[in-house]
Amino acid sequence: MLKVSVKWQKEVFSDVEIDTCQPPYVFKCQLYDLTGVPPERQKIMVKGGLLKDDSDWSTLGVKQGQRLMMMGTADEIVKAPEKGPVFVEDLPEEEQVVALGHSAGLFNLGNTCYMNSTVQCLHSVPELKSALSKYSQTRRSNDVDHSSHMLTVATCELFNDLDKSVKPVAPMQFWMLLRKKYPQFGQLHNGNFMQQDAEECWTQLLYTLSQSLRSSNTSENHDTVKRLFGIDIISRVHCQESGEESSETESIYSLKCHISQEVNHLHEGLRHGLKSELEKASPALGHSAVYLKESHINGLPRYLTIQFVRFFWKRESNQKAKILRKVDYPLELDVYDFCSDDLRKKLEAPRQKLRDEEGKKLGLKSSEKGSDSKDSDVKMTEAEGSSSNGTEESSVAMSQDGKEPQLTGVYDLVAVLTHKGRSADSGHYVAWVKQESGKWIEYDDDNPIPQREEDITKLSGGGDWHMAYICMYKARVVDM
Repeated sequence: MLKVSVKWQKEVFSDVEIDTCQPPYVFKCQLYDLTGVPPERQKIMVKGGLLKDDSDWSTLGVKQGQRLMMMGTADEIVKAPEKGPVFVEDLPEEEQVVALGHSAGLFNLGNTCYMNSTVQCLHSVPELKSALSKYSQTRRSNDVDHSSHMLTVATCELFNDLDKSVKPVAPMQFWMLLRKKYPQFGQLHNGNFMQQDAEECWTQLLYTLSQSLRSSNTSENHDTVKRLFGIDIISRVHCQESGEESSETESIYSLKCHISQEVNHLHEGLRHGLKSELEKASPALGHSAVYLKESHINGLPRYLTIQFVRFFWKRESNQKAKILRKVDYPLELDVYDFCSDDLRKKLEAPRQKLRDEEGKKLGLKSSEKGSDSKDSDVKMTEAEGSSSNGTEESSVAMSQDGKEPQLTGVYDLVAVLTHKGRSADSGHYVAWVKQESGKWIEYDDDNPIPQREEDITKLSGGGDWHMAYICMYKARVVDM
């Protein structure tokens, strides 16, 4: 780390840190925070000419305490006249954020699109933001290690920055602490940070937050991450050769959509992912045998995360390869068929009420059929948008009588993390996030782009375009 001073116009900024392990673009992002001059407009004089985004610090001869000269024009907000129309750019920044209807983008600090897209998807979960806000106001519990605590606080601060800014945010503190907690994300190749797997970043970040929030002293935060994202699985393990049978339970944070030549739709991939064969020692036979493992969902979360298993290790080239096959996924997902018998019984009454509510909106009479009837099973296509576009009916907040809304097994798509490219070690990640208004925003690093809902389901693969790697669905709930 070097500390330099930077002169810009009549101002001098002292003790500006340069991390020589990071490309100069990161340094420019720091100066953007200080001066308001976007990186592409900055002209910084160094040995040999102007500082380039991908220059090698070791060849520039920058020394401790050196003064650098920067030229460039900052973003300016034109002041509105005392009387007359008020434009968005004339409003205070907090009001501009509200007027935009979406949060800020994130600067790419050098192959960090995997991290940016993960953050944007998780940032869209208001219950997680609320829990983080409460956590940051408390002292760290003794059973949370320092690195987890610091990363959790940095996540909260980054979420706050995204909500308060209309300009792109440089997530430098968060990135530094993520690499400190998980060194794999700090791998270098030819002096540059390597592209990483977004699913690994998603999993590691959720694990860290689960440890911190679970240990919070406030009962409201107890096991927050499991309540929001945890999926309880019950499995039947059967050996046909010996007749042995046992059951297993586990809690996971995502369902896997396995992709094969037979899989054309998410439902097929999920069904395939809940069945597997494993070979292990059989006590009854005295040798190894093949066991069939059949799993069902026994507990549902508020937000259902699904990973499309697109990457696999290719031995011939000794690198990760990608399955490009098109796999369609819906805007509304019903997981009732994947649930255990016990969970189906619990879902029957809420599903009936949901059908009745949807029916009233369509001008239909309440159904008297039970949830076990195929004809009366919830079909969301006809009622598309009836409750998926608003936040009130999908909210998991407590109802007025203090009871928590009940899950129905029906979910609405709220975020898609896509990957473009042929390998997990390269390519580009982007987040597509549904806003509270019902509109969709594509977060391509520091560039938020409005999108149409009908274009979101076209990210299903089949070519070199962006294709879904992680989908996040929000529970449709009812008050009972």
